[in-house]
Amino acid sequence: MMAGLLMAVSSASAQNVTLPRVSPTATLTQTLGLTQVTIVYSRPQANDRKVWGGLVAYDGKPWRAGANENTTISFSDDVTVEGKALEAGTYGLHVMAAEEEVTIVFSSNSTSWGSFSYNPKEDVLRVKVKPEACEHRELLTYDFVDFDPTNGTGTCALSWGKQRVAFNIAPADLHASVIANAKNELRSLPGFSWQGWHSAARYCLNNNVELEQGLAFVNRSMQGGFGAQANFTNMQTKSAILAKMGKDAEAAEIMKKAMQVATNAELNAYGYQHLQGGNHDKAIEIFLLNTEKNPEDPNVWDSLGEGYATRMAEGDKKLAIKAFKKSLSMNPADNVKQNSMKHLKKLGVN
Repeated sequence: MMAGLLMAVSSASAQNVTLPRVSPTATLTQTLGLTQVTIVYSRPQANDRKVWGGLVAYDGKPWRAGANENTTISFSDDVTVEGKALEAGTYGLHVMAAEEEVTIVFSSNSTSWGSFSYNPKEDVLRVKVKPEACEHRELLTYDFVDFDPTNGTGTCALSWGKQRVAFNIAPADLHASVIANAKNELRSLPGFSWQGWHSAARYCLNNNVELEQGLAFVNRSMQGGFGAQANFTNMQTKSAILAKMGKDAEAAEIMKKAMQVATNAELNAYGYQHLQGGNHDKAIEIFLLNTEKNPEDPNVWDSLGEGYATRMAEGDKKLAIKAFKKSLSMNPADNVKQNSMKHLKKLGVN
């Protein structure tokens, strides 16, 4: 009786303890744009064996793209792989290898053991790529070998032996996901400061997308509610958005108001922005306003001198010399003093 009981217990609990694996498990996680891509796989070694065309046979049959259980790949958002749409989720990853072309398979079944129970009816996506030569990789490795942060794309590569198989991944709609995420985050702590709303507006402006939404973001940054604050920074952003929308008169009006509330440093930086962009007249206009608002600061006179010295229209040489001398008469900081003296020397004044 006791022997029968022991056999029953043994049969019911026939589970091995966890031991180190010959092909250890690894996880790769990479963010593309705002999309998190995670690959979980096991890493076999080449061990002087022929990998491609050997361990990975050129027989058209699926290979688990790793060792042991399914290799899985997860996407937190909808993506495209090699330009083909793939919904957010976790997929079993398989490879069908040939000498000149490799088919990468994304299966809805991500919980099987390897490719032994692979069923083509569970395929969600197949893409074909060309294999590439690479330096020998003893351990099978997944990594991201290329990025384009502008559009959130990346190239993922499976490397083993002297060959790698790479495929491109991109967010399905980067701008839409960023703006949707911004709206959600602005319901929490970022929404309690003008900077949170402003950063969302700048994204729309810098990428020239959803400008109406960008305008709504910047308006919220400037007015109404806890943390709102109209200042030079968000007013300048509003002006730039309005200009991109073709509303030049409104853009000019808001910028006029912005310069009235700008600090000394903000006006100075704004003037140099125009000066470096070749808009000398606008730069001088801004520098002159700064001398009116901050007449006791030698730096504003030095900047005005640079504006005239750069434009060099009729009469500008005289005005530049006058501004630089004015700056020097006010006991400026060493860097301002050196700049004024350098420009005066260029203008023939010793």
